[in-house]
Amino acid sequence: MSDESWDIALPPFNAESALQTLKRFARDQHVLAERSEGWLLGADVVLKLAVEGATVKAQLARRPARTPEWDGFTLKSAADSRKLQDEIKRRLMRWKGDE
Repeated sequence: MSDESWDIALPPFNAESALQTLKRFARDQHVLAERSEGWLLGADVVLKLAVEGATVKAQLARRPARTPEWDGFTLKSAADSRKLQDEIKRRLMRWKGDE
């Protein structure tokens, strides 16, 4: 076996494409509605997404409320995007159980 290293670079992160993917993911959850200020669960804003430079900034509510406490996420890679999608799923399941 040779000692060649596999120096394969990851594809560059495209913030606009990642934002579109996250919006599609949120729509596919069938419980979130997109409005100008963010994504609503019922009448409460629970998710905000925005592109800032080469990253996507996301705010996810800890729980649905009129004035929620926000957790901030900065997405710099596809792995960060997948982690946020997993967190959104977890919180939606938790919030559904709290009803």
